[in-house]
Amino acid sequence: MATLLHIDSSVFPADASSSRAVTDAFRRTWREQHPEGTVIHRDLATNPVPHITAHAHTAGFSDPATHSPEQAAAFAERLKLIEELERADAVLIGAPMYNLTIPSTLKAWLDNVVLLGRTAGNAQSVKGTPVTVVASRGGAYGPGTPREGYEYVQNYLSAILSDFLGADVDFIVPELTMAPANPDMADLVPLFEASRERALDEAATKAKHLAQRLAV
Repeated sequence: MATLLHIDSSVFPADASSSRAVTDAFRRTWREQHPEGTVIHRDLATNPVPHITAHAHTAGFSDPATHSPEQAAAFAERLKLIEELERADAVLIGAPMYNLTIPSTLKAWLDNVVLLGRTAGNAQSVKGTPVTVVASRGGAYGPGTPREGYEYVQNYLSAILSDFLGADVDFIVPELTMAPANPDMADLVPLFEASRERALDEAATKAKHLAQRLAV
């Protein structure tokens, strides 16, 4: 049966997080369509993974037989994350924009799972794996907007997930999420609400189609 690896990185709980609301909608539909499947939920906000260390990094480029005890311990933790990703038939990532980029906890996870010669480079052990990214942001950073040049979430994740890992990446983008809380953005609330509904609909549709495809 298919396995969905669901990763959240928002520091806020579900009732206050746009990315979690959309990933939850995706996961609920996935379960409805594929009840026999497995969902692994990794919450990087409540249970962050270790940031990459010199021991974990250098161990990835050396023979395990030569590893020091420190390298062996650090690399063992890294391998758990890599193998979890490799076992997944599909991946769902909540990636809110914080200060123009992804949360540091999500960056730490990526630093652990991107391993040249295995997941990245010529090998690409997760090549073709469908990855759905919910890239929420407080403002608008799409083409034609004043802040288009500050979009470092989709650009970065496309490069890492698609170009480096070879994954089949798809984005859902809820925008203007700060509008209800920022008086200066009050006139943008209707646009935020429309973006949120569109994102929730996309999540349900994409989850349904993906679950059905993998079930076959």
